Amino acid sequence: MAKTSFFPVVLSFIFILSYTMCINANATGKHEVDDEEPFSYLLGTAEGPYKWGTLKPDWEICNTGLFQSPINFRNKTVKVTKHIPHFTPNYKIASATIMNRGHDIKLQWEGDAGSITLNGTVYKLIQCHWHTPSEHKVDGQSLAMEAHLIHQSVNGKLIAVIGILFNIGPPDPFLNELIHHAKKVDHKGKKVGLVDPNKLGVKAEPFYRYIGSLTIPPCTEGIVWNVLHQPRTVSMDQMMALRNAVNDGFQANARPAQGLRRRPVYLVM
Repeated sequence: MAKTSFFPVVLSFIFILSYTMCINANATGKHEVDDEEPFSYLLGTAEGPYKWGTLKPDWEICNTGLFQSPINFRNKTVKVTKHIPHFTPNYKIASATIMNRGHDIKLQWEGDAGSITLNGTVYKLIQCHWHTPSEHKVDGQSLAMEAHLIHQSVNGKLIAVIGILFNIGPPDPFLNELIHHAKKVDHKGKKVGLVDPNKLGVKAEPFYRYIGSLTIPPCTEGIVWNVLHQPRTVSMDQMMALRNAVNDGFQANARPAQGLRRRPVYLVM
């Protein structure tokens, strides 16, 4: 892992954060689609991930963007630093709805589920969803699963995502309370009562930081990614329940890794 000095890190991060604000200032409302049609994760098809940018004019950046996600974290080349501020989680128990979007299972908080603070900006927790296998890779290897916690700034213009990687092992406590709903829910959704996002176990810990995009259409860029360095565990039964719940063709719902294009990637300690 490459170590970095203070000033190059700050200057680089100011640049990419400025890029984020510029992109998202014109990206309000461009969130992940809730309907799987007409895209697919099946490689080699007309609707597959390498064709997403041709399916709708608003999705063109999926093919032409320079800051796309997910990526492969190469531990020998990431820039290790202690000088980029950690995000500060402040989550709350709130009512939530679970829904089957066809391409994944999504949990949407309806009340105030708290927030994270990142570089002085407060981002409210909006929803989380799961990908199997993981979308981000570590040294070229996929993990069993990845959760994405989507946060939006109060003014609605900025998006930050926390990614949690999972290996197969003991059950995930957060999913324990939801998995029976995930097995039955449809696209209309189901209210599941109060859900505590603190059970996701997000805390001040090492994480990868880079600027990327949404990993499903419309692939909006300028997203601040924070992928936790230490994987959690999910049981095989939990992972397979999430896979089996979604529609045919989406059981494996991970977008292929995208080109880094000289973007700086940090491991924040």
